Amino acid sequence: MAEQGAQEQSKMTLTAAQKQLLTRRKELDFWQKHGARIRRRNVLTGLTIGAFVISMFSYTIFSVKQEKIMDEIDDEARIHIMRGPRTGANS
Repeated sequence: MAEQGAQEQSKMTLTAAQKQLLTRRKELDFWQKHGARIRRRNVLTGLTIGAFVISMFSYTIFSVKQEKIMDEIDDEARIHIMRGPRTGANS
């Protein structure tokens, strides 16, 4: 009984440094127990986001077919250059 009272009193009179040390130990225990699971979840999330970005990029390139659009723009520019500028005198 006297030992329990001494332990309770020592718990109550912890210094700030001791409280911080106990908190750090609890955090360290948590990360040691759950670190692999959290890391696995983070890797899965990163791969999912990466796959989404790559798929959006691929969809954009293949659906728009940028090379054809640039060719069409170049053809239009050539036509306008050949026609010459439109002014009031030659339109």
